[in-house]
Amino acid sequence: MERVYIHEVMPRDGLQNEPSFVSTEDKIRLIDRLSRTGVSKIEVTSFVSPKRVPNLRDAEEVMKGIQRVPGVCYTALVPNVKGAERALDCGVDEINVVISISETHNRKNVGCSVEESLDRLGKIVDLTGATSVTVNCTLGTAFGCPYEGEIAESRLLSIVARCVEQGVGGISLADTTGMANPRQVYRVCRRVKDAVPDLPLTLHFHNTRGMGLANVLEGLRAGVVRYDASLGGIGGCPFAPGASGNICTEDLVHMLQSMGYEVPVDLDALIRAARELQEILDRELPGQVIKAGKATDLHPA
Repeated sequence: MERVYIHEVMPRDGLQNEPSFVSTEDKIRLIDRLSRTGVSKIEVTSFVSPKRVPNLRDAEEVMKGIQRVPGVCYTALVPNVKGAERALDCGVDEINVVISISETHNRKNVGCSVEESLDRLGKIVDLTGATSVTVNCTLGTAFGCPYEGEIAESRLLSIVARCVEQGVGGISLADTTGMANPRQVYRVCRRVKDAVPDLPLTLHFHNTRGMGLANVLEGLRAGVVRYDASLGGIGGCPFAPGASGNICTEDLVHMLQSMGYEVPVDLDALIRAARELQEILDRELPGQVIKAGKATDLHPA
């Protein structure tokens, strides 16, 4: 079967929404563990104002403190040019810029209009022009907005085209608050892939309403092979109501490997990392495999 690439977002998307600050040392240790599991990409942190996201106020220390593993792409989310400059100073491999398709959510999330965000995106791409750093654009609320409801697919395709014009190296479609359904995912992904067939496409699902892994299956059917996921299934958008956790990395890998997809990730190492995260957060995590074990784990009669 086809190779599937796993992008781990727990250090940024997961920890940003936690009620208490996770120490810099714990973040670095977890990221170093994840680097050795075989995931393709790790979103290490976000270079945002500490007033907006206090849990990631140690972005520089974390990015400079991790041990880089060859073959792993280390990316960071940035909201503007200032954030991109900070990220470049820390030696990131990729910059991830988030733009919400929804005007309302974009203003709540990054404090400006979609048009202003697209302008910022162009400036960030220009800033990286003399470097080897790539720019990925994550399009938030791509499958629906908790404020505006359904988002027209024509609007999504229009903004995808604008991102391509700006020179991005990849696009992610984010289901920011878990509003996507499988049939919609297949249809939208086919339209985007038809429009930009050569651009790497990533899907970012939340399991808010229990459809996260079902949406992955339809993404795969549409030909998408890159997926964001969060260790333990933690995360959510702090600027949208009800945006509970991302799809769980170890649950996703377990499903794909069970189905025969080529996913060269050490599932046992992921489960151990999830258990360590559970101890650090001192609460039960949403993931299922950490509770039930793998389907291949047998028990005495």
